[in-house]
Amino acid sequence: MDITQLEQLVVSALEDIKAKDIQVIDTTRISALFERVVIASGDSNRQTRALARSVADKAREAGIQIIGIEGEGSGEWVLVDLGAIVVHIMQPAVRSYYNLEELWAATPARPRRAA
Repeated sequence: MDITQLEQLVVSALEDIKAKDIQVIDTTRISALFERVVIASGDSNRQTRALARSVADKAREAGIQIIGIEGEGSGEWVLVDLGAIVVHIMQPAVRSYYNLEELWAATPARPRRAA
């Protein structure tokens, strides 16, 4: 599966559980560790965990190895590492505080809209 297909799979998994403000950031020019950062918001601990499970489940179904999932205990910020893509699912207050979009601002974020 190429990076574009994996990106679409992640965005689709997030949209299925009604993630808000999905941003995809191309990091190929600024990091050799991964190619994309995907950032999305969930309204509650329960939703952020459900979003992370949705991403992990769709990745497994597609045969993608999940490197790790962190933060499921609190649910305020859950990270799903798919190797080429790192997915950050955060509650709005946490997302605003850490402002990862600005951290990765060397490359512009592409907003993704729900279909």
